[in-house]
Amino acid sequence: MKLLLDSSSSLLFSLLLAQLPMLTVASPVHHRRPSDMDKLSNQTKNLMKLTQELLREHAFDSDVEPHRFRSLPEMSNRSAHDLNNLELKPTLTQLHLDLKLYERHFEWLNNVSKKHHHHALPKLLEIIREMKALGILLHRQMLKVDAPRVTPATPSLPPHLPYQFDVLQSSHELLQHFKLFCDWAYRAFLSLKSKVSAVQS
Repeated sequence: MKLLLDSSSSLLFSLLLAQLPMLTVASPVHHRRPSDMDKLSNQTKNLMKLTQELLREHAFDSDVEPHRFRSLPEMSNRSAHDLNNLELKPTLTQLHLDLKLYERHFEWLNNVSKKHHHHALPKLLEIIREMKALGILLHRQMLKVDAPRVTPATPSLPPHLPYQFDVLQSSHELLQHFKLFCDWAYRAFLSLKSKVSAVQS
């Protein structure tokens, strides 16, 4: 009788052990929902990745003539030190203004590329779509913290580009500049995250 009880207990214990993985899988896993600032930083990181991919696909052996674009946001005066002293509302407003300027430049580049049948067109369109998605997320965050929205001035764009090489050089300069913006904006969103939480708490 004792042997029978021991065997039954052992069998029951084995069955329970076998059920443990199933119970673990069946238990609901509660993930923390990403905040709006998380979404902004993730979207910016995705844009930076797309930009880097396009730059790698169309790398230049020769130097690119700089300063074809005279109305791009100034990036040389933004440093890592500034990230610790960012104010929430003015920074969100400035980033939104900068993004809209880049959007207009990329739309111009897209139209010029169509005329020259440039093979980078699909990736350019993807960047523009992701840029617009980032703009929507950023505008939503600005509304939540009551940050002012500024309408960008009409950008000064290059004249007609007669040759495909001119289009390639313009593409390269714009992508390089936008990559710097994405890198800085990504760090800015991470830095502002705690300040958004303080405002909304």
